[in-house]
Amino acid sequence: MTNPALELADRFRSIGVKSVYGDPVDMGGSTVVPVAVTVYGFGAGEGEGTGDGAAGESTTGKVGGSGSGGGGGGYSWPVGAYVSDGGTVRFEPNVISLIIVAVPLISVTGKALSMIIKALKR
Repeated sequence: MTNPALELADRFRSIGVKSVYGDPVDMGGSTVVPVAVTVYGFGAGEGEGTGDGAAGESTTGKVGGSGSGGGGGGYSWPVGAYVSDGGTVRFEPNVISLIIVAVPLISVTGKALSMIIKALKR
């Protein structure tokens, strides 16, 4: 029996760059290549077990058993696009995505700095 987690990992390994960089799009003399951060996660499990109670004890459930399970998921976060026009290439960030990431980062950094300052004052 093959391992389902390894099968899924092999399938997604072939996606690679195509999941991070989109297909180039020509727009009014410029070429735009979208860029995203892509994360996938998978897990699988399989197990067998047996058990019985001590003499005189009642057991609940089945004596012996087996089980298996799995799951997976992923997300993609658009970070911007590479724009090529007139022989130059520049990166145009997705401002909304940057704000979404920056707000918690700035908040945590501020909290950490305030704790460090309090600790140094003592």
